[in-house]
Amino acid sequence: MTVPIYIGYYFTIQPLQPATEILIAELGYAGFESFVETETGVEAFIQKPEWNEHILDNIHILNSDEFEITYTTKEIEQVNWNKEWEKNFNPIVVDDICGVRAPFHEKSDVMYDIVIEPKMSFGTGHHETTHMMIQHLLKADLENQKVLDMGCGTGVLAILAEMRGAQPIDAIDIDNWCYLNTVENVERNQCKHITAYEGDVSLLEDKKYDVVIANINRNILLKDISIYAKTLKSNGQLFLSGFYSEDLELITKECNANNLEFVNSLDRNNWVAACYKLK
Repeated sequence: MTVPIYIGYYFTIQPLQPATEILIAELGYAGFESFVETETGVEAFIQKPEWNEHILDNIHILNSDEFEITYTTKEIEQVNWNKEWEKNFNPIVVDDICGVRAPFHEKSDVMYDIVIEPKMSFGTGHHETTHMMIQHLLKADLENQKVLDMGCGTGVLAILAEMRGAQPIDAIDIDNWCYLNTVENVERNQCKHITAYEGDVSLLEDKKYDVVIANINRNILLKDISIYAKTLKSNGQLFLSGFYSEDLELITKECNANNLEFVNSLDRNNWVAACYKLK
C-alpha cells in the first residue's frame, strides 16, 4: 500500500479571527483537504500530486492589509489525523443541553450527547456558526419534520435534528471527506433517519423539506437561497449561518426576494446565525 505524501503549510495569523475561517475556506477551494486550527493559526495539508508551486496565488487573504499571515512548509509522508485532533479538540456544551465530544472524551451530563470523530471535517461545534446553529435547533420544533442539512460537515447538526425528533433527514456536502465523515458519525450516534449525500444543490430538484439548515458561507448562501426557498414547504423554516453581522442585511434582502421573512438571529463574535420563514 502506498503511503500518501502530503505538503504541510503552517500558518501563523494575527489576528486569528475572522482570518482563520476565511483562510481555511480559500485553501479548501484551492484543493487543501485537511486542516488543524492551532493557538497561533492553521495547519493545512494537501496531497503532493494535487500540489503545485502556485497553489497560493489565488489565496486573496494572504494579500490583505487587515491581517498578518506568515507560513512555513514541509513535505510529510503520513499524518495521523486523530492524533493531531486529540491535541486540539476539546468537548463543548451548548446551553447546558447539548454536548459535542470525541470518542476519547468522557460523556457529559446533557440531554443530547453527540459523539463526533473529528478528523478534518468542519462542524465540531467549536466554531461560532455551528454553536449558534445548535442553539437554534435546540429551540426549534423538529418533531417529525423533514430536514435538510446543507453543507453538513461532520453531520453534527443533522444528528442533533434526529435526536430532537426530525425524520427523515438529508445531509449533503460537496466535499468527499465531509460526506464520508458524516456517514461515520451518523453510524456512531446510532441515527436511523439520516441519509448522507456527496454533492451540491443540484441534488435538491423535486425535494421538499419542513426545515433547511445551511451553515456554509455568504457567497454560496446568496447564490443558493432561491433554491432553498423552492425546497421549503409552506411555513417552512430556513436556518442560515456562515456570515458576519455586516452581511445580515444583504442575506435578509435576498431571503425577502424569495418570499422568506426574517424571524430572528443570534450573534457570536461577529458571526451570525439567522432564522427565516417561508411566507
